[in-house]
Amino acid sequence: MSQSSQGRFTKKERSWILYDWANSVYATNIMAAIFPTIFVAFAGEAGDLWWGYGTSIATFVIAILAPILGSIADYQGMKKKLFTAFMLIGVISTALIAATNDWRVMLVAYVVSKIGFSGSNLFYDSFLTDVTTDERMDKVSSWGYAMGYIGGSTIPFVISIGVLLALGYSNPFAQKFSILITSVWWLVFTIPFLKNVEQEHYIERPERISLKGAFANVLKTARDIASQRGMLMFIIAYFFYIDGVGTVISISTAYGAALGLGATGMILALLVTQIVAMPSSILFAKLAQKISTRKAILIAIAVYMFISLVGFYMGFSLEPHQDAYRDAFKTQQTALTERFDGYAFENQEAAKKAFEDALHKAESAAIDKDNQALEDLTLTIPDASAADEALALQLRGEFVTELSAFKAANADIVTRYQDAIGFSTILFWAMAVMVGTMQGGIQATSRSYFGKLVPKKRSNEYFGFFDIFGKFATVIGPLLYALIGGLTGRSSYGALCLMLLFLAGFIILVYAKKPLEELEAQRAQQALLEAQE
Repeated sequence: MSQSSQGRFTKKERSWILYDWANSVYATNIMAAIFPTIFVAFAGEAGDLWWGYGTSIATFVIAILAPILGSIADYQGMKKKLFTAFMLIGVISTALIAATNDWRVMLVAYVVSKIGFSGSNLFYDSFLTDVTTDERMDKVSSWGYAMGYIGGSTIPFVISIGVLLALGYSNPFAQKFSILITSVWWLVFTIPFLKNVEQEHYIERPERISLKGAFANVLKTARDIASQRGMLMFIIAYFFYIDGVGTVISISTAYGAALGLGATGMILALLVTQIVAMPSSILFAKLAQKISTRKAILIAIAVYMFISLVGFYMGFSLEPHQDAYRDAFKTQQTALTERFDGYAFENQEAAKKAFEDALHKAESAAIDKDNQALEDLTLTIPDASAADEALALQLRGEFVTELSAFKAANADIVTRYQDAIGFSTILFWAMAVMVGTMQGGIQATSRSYFGKLVPKKRSNEYFGFFDIFGKFATVIGPLLYALIGGLTGRSSYGALCLMLLFLAGFIILVYAKKPLEELEAQRAQQALLEAQE
């Protein structure tokens, strides 16, 4: 029985899939959810800026190195060695983050760990052509993403959050545990890959591997991509639509926060996205097998265009009510500031900062339906004298009384804004579910489709260029969102412009039908001839 007719995964396929389970914890614990907040707490006021610099440096380094590394990895026996080296660099440098309390050392270790993580993923993606056949590629690739979502992105992340909540977020042991579990989980579940996955397709290794030869191979691959119309059109289409996918992920909570949606609800909605993405990735692979991978990607792009429209309407329907509320609140803000100016605190500067913090929170607290957020407002001055504490308590009482009066006087405006937020929150949840159904699928099938288009012996070189487009994606989208939102004064118009990215990718992929089919057939014939040799 041929592999393509078997329902079960082979040992190589299972081991390859398990690496997504192994390293996805890095994406949640180190890159996205936990370590960034720990780092900012250590680094202080400019922590977020240093974090941005570090992330950019790591991304730039691996994007530049990717084609060269890919060229070297295509030589016999090199792919596994490079994969192992970058994986160990990532695992060890991640563990080193937990070994220090110096934010500078943390930052350096993070940059190195991200290079290791991204580099190992480059070789991991290209191993797809070694572990399975073209017929099974969609299924295997999708199961990789699915196991990453439900395993590495969920189990160790939940354990880490549980420890942080139990011991306290600032507890040193809890913080270090959330970092160390990343390294341990990553290394342990990589063992099956190291044991069972080998490079099947390769170029004969020369006596001496030189940087000059690697650069020559990179230039040859670039020329080959440019000369193959189908390949070139796909990679350009991929750049546009994957930029849109990445932008939707990166700006969703910022967009929701700008509209006044609750942070807790948005985080829960994004957790639903992760959960929905697991089964959806697997189902999407079955759809790709039934109707063709290219058509499945087109369907996913079309759904993302609809998501862009829903995102636009979510903001467009809410913004007029938000503006009306803010205009009304400005008058109240002026009155509250004048009241504060009538108080003589011993530490006027600290009191003013505490007042401004309370005023910032008051804008959202005044639209809370059950008034609990208003009652919970505090005006706390650090290291305040007894006299200042008494004045702060008195001012806080007047503060809440005036805000309650404001809320009653502007009941119609407040109610309309509350209703608009409720409706937009429902739309945000709907978008979260829609993104979950498409996110893993479009990423997995794009990877597997590219794997079908590349020459197997030079898969790493080609995936090096694929990795560049993936790394430098999420550049146009955020820029479009910020520029259009800034020029129009409406974030919703910025969200609508993301549709242009998906539309560009969709149109290019539609027109690429014939050259892509010809290239796919050519690669299948080439693989058949290589198998017969």
